[in-house]
Amino acid sequence: MSLFRVLLSIIFPPLAVLDKGCGSVVIVTILTIAGWIPGVIGALVILNKDDSVPRY
Repeated sequence: MSLFRVLLSIIFPPLAVLDKGCGSVVIVTILTIAGWIPGVIGALVILNKDDSVPRY
């Protein structure tokens, strides 16, 4: 997770998770509408998730 992504998730959370898929963008957008802090937390959690582990 780069510093640019962290700053982007603080300023505008849905834009930070744009490349993580449509579901992530929808969830973070709903959280951001409900409140700015839940949107930031949701974006940081999604960005911090380890994508290198294969899912079965």
